[in-house]
Amino acid sequence: MTLPARILPARILPALILTALLLPIGAGLWQTALAAMGHLPAIGARGPDLAPLRALAATPGIGRAVWLSLFTGAAATALSFALALASAMAITRRGHGGRLLAPLLAMPHAALAIGLAFVMAPSGWIARAIAPVVGWDRPPDIASIGDPFGLSLIAGLTVKEFPFLLLMMMGACAQIPLQRHLRAGRALGASEGRLWLALILPQIWPLMRLPVLVVLAYSMSVVDVALILGPSNPPTLAVLLTRDYADPDLSRLLAGSAGSLVQLALVGAAAGLLLLTQRVAASLGGAWVMRGAPAPGAGPVMAGLRWTATAATLAGFAAMAALAMWSVAWRWPFPDLLPQDPSFRIWARSLDGWTTPLWNTLLLAGGSTAIALIAAIAWLECETRTGRRAPWAEAAIFVPLLLPQIGFLYGVNTAALQAGLAPGLWLIVWGHVIFVFPYVMIALSDPWRAMDPQHLRVASALGAGPWRRLLAMRLPVMLRPILTAAAIGIAVSVAQYLPTLFLGAGRIPSLTTEAVTLAASSDRRVTGVVATMQAALPLLGFLIAFVIPAYLHRNRRGLRGA
Repeated sequence: MTLPARILPARILPALILTALLLPIGAGLWQTALAAMGHLPAIGARGPDLAPLRALAATPGIGRAVWLSLFTGAAATALSFALALASAMAITRRGHGGRLLAPLLAMPHAALAIGLAFVMAPSGWIARAIAPVVGWDRPPDIASIGDPFGLSLIAGLTVKEFPFLLLMMMGACAQIPLQRHLRAGRALGASEGRLWLALILPQIWPLMRLPVLVVLAYSMSVVDVALILGPSNPPTLAVLLTRDYADPDLSRLLAGSAGSLVQLALVGAAAGLLLLTQRVAASLGGAWVMRGAPAPGAGPVMAGLRWTATAATLAGFAAMAALAMWSVAWRWPFPDLLPQDPSFRIWARSLDGWTTPLWNTLLLAGGSTAIALIAAIAWLECETRTGRRAPWAEAAIFVPLLLPQIGFLYGVNTAALQAGLAPGLWLIVWGHVIFVFPYVMIALSDPWRAMDPQHLRVASALGAGPWRRLLAMRLPVMLRPILTAAAIGIAVSVAQYLPTLFLGAGRIPSLTTEAVTLAASSDRRVTGVVATMQAALPLLGFLIAFVIPAYLHRNRRGLRGA
C-alpha cells in the first residue's frame, strides 16, 4: 500500500534531523582518527604513522592525567548519584523540597565553578568564616583549589550534577507506584534504606542508567570546570589535550588527536565498567533480598548523605551569592565576611568591554535554541501525524551527550574546513545545536505525548486541518513546556565552552570563554561581573518561561500552573 504523499515528509523528517545531528559527529570522529594515525595533509603529515601515539606517550604527566580523569569522573558520578538517591528519599518522605535546586540546574558550569572557587579558595568565604576562630589574619597556605588529587574538582562537579540526577530520579519515581510500594514495605516492618535498595532502586535504575552515563562521560572529559577547579600540573586528560590543540607547534595536533581517541576509549571503558558493576550488583542484590538480610548501616549512611546533599546545596547557593558580591566589591580585605564600600563602578567600567561577548552569547543561545526547538516540535509533530515512534532514533539523539566533546570537536572543525566552512558564528551555532537538541527533546517529549488526543480529534471533527490543529490548539496549550524547553536550551548553549572555542577558532568570544580565561586572573571583581552576567542569562530565561504562561493563562488554572 502506497502512503499518501503528505505523510512521506512526516516519515523522513526525523531521519533528516538525526542525520544533521550525527553526521558532523561521525565526520569529526573520522577526521580525529585520521590525525591520530598521522594523516593531516594541512600540516604536511601523511600517514599512517604511529608517531602521534609515541608523542602522546612521551608527554610529561600523561599517565597521571589519565588517572585523574578516571578518578575525578568516577568519584563525582558516584557521589552525585548517592546524594541524589538520599535526597529523593527525603523529598518523597516530606513531599516537597526538590524545586529549591532549580537555580543550581540553571547555572552554567563555568559560572558555578568560579563561584565555588570564591567560596573554597584560601581567601574564600569558608576561610573567612573560620579565620576568627583559628586566628588567621591572612589567607592560609592551603591548596583548597586545584589540589593535586582533584578533590576540589570532584566537589564542584558534584554540586552541579547531583541536582540533575535528582531531577531525573524524581521523574523515574513518577513512573512507578512509589508511595504504594513504600506503604506496603513499611507495613511489613522494612526500614526505609532496605525499601529503597531492595525495591525502589531496581525499578528506577533502567530509567536512570542513561542520565548516569551522561554525567560520567561529562565528568571524565570536562574542560572548563577542570580549568577552574582542577589540578594544573599535570591537569586532567581533557585539559591536557586542549593545550595540545592550542599549541603553536602544529605537530601537537597529531598527539592531541591520538589523546582524543584515548579519551574516547577511557570513557567507553568506564561506561562498560559501570554496566558490569550493574550486573554484579543485581546478582548480589538479588541474593541479599532472597535471604531477607537487613541493610546494615543503611540508616546512618543515608543520613550522612542527606547532610552532605544539604551542604552541597548550600555551597551552590553560596557560590551564586559570592559571584554577585565580588561583582560589586570595591574593597574586600581578608578576613571580612562582607565587602567594604560595595559599588557598581566595576560594572560600569566592564560593560563596554563585554558588549561583544554578551552579544555573541545571546546570538549563539538564541539561534541554537530556536533551531533545536523547531526541530524538536517538527519531530514530535511528525510522530503525532504518523502515529509511529522510532525508539532507536530517540536513543540515537543522546549520542552527543555520551561522547566526550574533546574526542570529536577538533575533527568537526577539520571536516568543516575541508567542506569550505570557515570558523565563525554560524558554525558555532551548528555546534551548539548538536548539544542543545537532546536536552530540548528531553524537556518537550513527555508533555507533548501526554496531551489528551481527544482534543485533537474534536478539532479534526470540526474541520480543522493538521496545521490549524498544531498552530491554534497544540502550541498554545503547550506554551509552558515549550518555553521551559527553550529556557533549558538557552542554559545548555550558554554553558558550551569547547564548541565555542574550537568551532570559532578562538576568535568568537562568549561570556563562557571569557569567564574561564578570567578565572585565572588576579582581579576577582571583573571575573565576578562576567560570571554573573553568564549566570544571569539562563536564570532570566527560566523567569520568562514562568512569567509569560502565568500571565497569558491567568484565567486558566490548569495551564498557568507549574
